[in-house]
Amino acid sequence: MKKSLLIISALCAVSSVYAQSDTIIDKIVIHPEVVVTGSRNAIDPRYLPLTVTQITNNDLAKNYNTSMIPALTEQTPGLFSTSRGIIGYGVSTNSAGGIKVRGVGDGSRILVLIDGQPQFAGLMGHPIPDAYQSFMAEKVEVLRGPSSLLYGSNAMGGVVNIVTREAEDGIKTEFMLSGGSYGTAEAQGMARIKNGKFSAVLGANYQRTDGHRYNSGFEQITDFIKLGYQLSRNWKISGDIDLTYFDFNNPGPENAPLFDTQADILRGLASISATNNYGKTSGCVRFFYDWGHHEINDGHQWGQPEKEYLYMHNDFITGATIYQNFNPFNGSRITVGLDYQHYGGEAWNDFFNGDKTYLVEDHNQDEIAGYIDLNQQITQWMSADFGVRVDNHSQAGTEIIPQAGISFYTMNKDNIKLLVSKGFRNPNIREMYMFPPQNAELEPERMMNYEVSYAKNLRRLKLGINVFYIKGDNLITTVPRTEGQGMINMNTGEFENYGYELSAGYTIGAWKFDANYSYLHMDTPETGAPENKIYFAAQYTKGKFTARISEQSISGLYITTGKDPETEDYNLVNANVSYRILPALRLFVKGENILGEKYQTYKGFYMPKATFMGGICIEL
Repeated sequence: MKKSLLIISALCAVSSVYAQSDTIIDKIVIHPEVVVTGSRNAIDPRYLPLTVTQITNNDLAKNYNTSMIPALTEQTPGLFSTSRGIIGYGVSTNSAGGIKVRGVGDGSRILVLIDGQPQFAGLMGHPIPDAYQSFMAEKVEVLRGPSSLLYGSNAMGGVVNIVTREAEDGIKTEFMLSGGSYGTAEAQGMARIKNGKFSAVLGANYQRTDGHRYNSGFEQITDFIKLGYQLSRNWKISGDIDLTYFDFNNPGPENAPLFDTQADILRGLASISATNNYGKTSGCVRFFYDWGHHEINDGHQWGQPEKEYLYMHNDFITGATIYQNFNPFNGSRITVGLDYQHYGGEAWNDFFNGDKTYLVEDHNQDEIAGYIDLNQQITQWMSADFGVRVDNHSQAGTEIIPQAGISFYTMNKDNIKLLVSKGFRNPNIREMYMFPPQNAELEPERMMNYEVSYAKNLRRLKLGINVFYIKGDNLITTVPRTEGQGMINMNTGEFENYGYELSAGYTIGAWKFDANYSYLHMDTPETGAPENKIYFAAQYTKGKFTARISEQSISGLYITTGKDPETEDYNLVNANVSYRILPALRLFVKGENILGEKYQTYKGFYMPKATFMGGICIEL
């Protein structure tokens, strides 16, 4: 409660400072923001009942991290992600990078998109956090709360949409090289080219570390290509491909270390799309294909026999997204869409002696859905939104997803929203068919979200307040079998979450301040979801010099649940400074956890204490 009062007081103080400065504010030109994730159409977020957090490429670059997840955790109220080392999240046993929004997430309850294209492992159903790199993103839009109307299953708790970089006239190039603690090295480059009707974005990223513990190394290479061609004034075609390869070691919990653990992961995605814009109507047709190949040795504890095989699998998602927006008259928007996905794969154990290969699973599933979303401006200060989705899954059946909301906006830049939305998640192949306690009779998980929000967006000041209540049921949990020994997945879980989120941003002269606070109450505790999360950052820019310091305070973070749950409290202070020695060359130094706090976000995996990196940025 003390931390809640502190952050509320800070927001009020910022508002008071603004009130004393409005004679200066009038001189600043503000550019209207638009979002695409909440409507599949570029729209002023004031008209949407959904809560959307936008994080631009500049915001992602503030902490000089190649992974975008740390920036999302800091700058998005209500979002938290686990970590286990200086870089690298991993997959399989003891992996980190699980995203939760308002206590809902991990696994496949938060949907990650790249330009609206779903990203998850076809067999396991979860996103791959190491594949999401800052250099490829123009911005990231986070929908906090159910987004199943437009995006279907897996968007039960929210959506993270990575909007990739766009080309600019001529040729623009960017490079970053850095190195530091624990043998960590990072390099990334980006070229953006536009010549007449043709455009191209090319990027590559490399990172590696020895890790702060024995057997915790990580290495990754990512390549990204995006090509586009303007066919006519109204039509554009584009295609992209992204390849990520990484290998890592898993040291296991500190009290039960693992040996011989290693994973080699290849992930790829490709898509081709045609977009149209005729003013009164606009839309897109996109075909996509995602794939992955995993080779994993889960290792063994001291005194146990070594594994005799590698777990291997190939997974895929292929599908199409078609939608069209119509504006029949001023103040009216209708979006109609159709989504189709075919996904799955095969998994097997590849024995080292070559005698036999045991098939774990070979299974595919299909999902097809249609939806309509209506947004109508009723008066100059009010609009209403209503939509419904009908989603059919080849195993779980048909689900109907409604959503309704009202937005109020005034000439004083006040924005009030009321929202009722449903989220759902179909069971994935792993839960239904792979490994005990699989159960082929599972049904979809469901939740309802009720939310009230207020926002004020002025030239120097931005404020946001959200209050939400979530009721979920039919959650898939693992329980003892009634007929005998062993466990089984069943739809038995229920939960209630409620809380509020505050955010503020203020700019004055050479200073820029950002802050947010989240309070979450869970009647059924979940790991990786803190009760209180506070973030504050201050940045000072003067000429060629920039300095930034931030603090993140976490309390009531569940690292275990059950009869005797364990929670973690900690404070992290990060800082960086940069200096532009040439118009195209900038030097930087950064430190993370510079006060040396000992903490863990995943049970048994203590994070490194103070770490430091230094490097250069080149822009041509």
